[in-house]
Amino acid sequence: MRAIPDSLDPDVVAEIDRRLATVAAEHRVRIPWAIESGSRAWGFPSPDSDYDCRFLFVRDRDGYLSLWPARDVIETPLDKTFDVNGWDLAKALRLIAKGNATAIEWLRSPIVYAGEPSFRDDVLSFAAAVVERAAVGRHYLHVARHQQAGPASLKRFFYVLRPAAALRWLADHPDDAVPPMDLPTLLSESTAESAVTDAATELIALKSVTREMGAGAAPRVLERFVAAELERAEAYESMPPAKDPSETQARADALFRRLVG
Repeated sequence: MRAIPDSLDPDVVAEIDRRLATVAAEHRVRIPWAIESGSRAWGFPSPDSDYDCRFLFVRDRDGYLSLWPARDVIETPLDKTFDVNGWDLAKALRLIAKGNATAIEWLRSPIVYAGEPSFRDDVLSFAAAVVERAAVGRHYLHVARHQQAGPASLKRFFYVLRPAAALRWLADHPDDAVPPMDLPTLLSESTAESAVTDAATELIALKSVTREMGAGAAPRVLERFVAAELERAEAYESMPPAKDPSETQARADALFRRLVG
């Protein structure tokens, strides 16, 4: 499958395609999933946003049986336009099992350079079955707190607002642990009041035409929303695991063997 919006520069997309093909050939790996992450996929790009392509790769069985295993990360040269790198399937499954939401987000990106739907669905099903809601909640809480610790700016505020919206989504979906990736969907699928959604929409529109967002304050309604969601999410810090780790590991092993095979 492929899902590329018209807003993406076709020359940049072509270079990303070339880099992915080069990675597959030079490292002798299969890339069943390659997507856009970062602000473009999160729903609030700027005119000068770079391209954050992320991919999952799979080696053949011999590659995993080597006494000298290769790195579980593959990177391509980083510059002001391109940030293209990926994780080994084994690394991604281990992180998902621990509740790291990053790899889960990659599976839910609205921008797909190349992908096998069956691969995505298998890994998403695994995540939905094993991931601890508390671990995902802690992930987004820590991401937001980390961003709050940096110099305040409207641009940085987006990196606090999105995890706060993910936390609200989790609160509104008590039977789910795999939130959407982009901010507009997180808000539309939650009970956030219309004033919050409207203010976020206006701020996204401003960011889409502003190369350098200044240090001005975010709308008060959004600051109150963030403060409330982060305070509520503190409860995740003391929640114990609800699932059997050995069962999670067995599921991960079974899926890994099947996808490699």
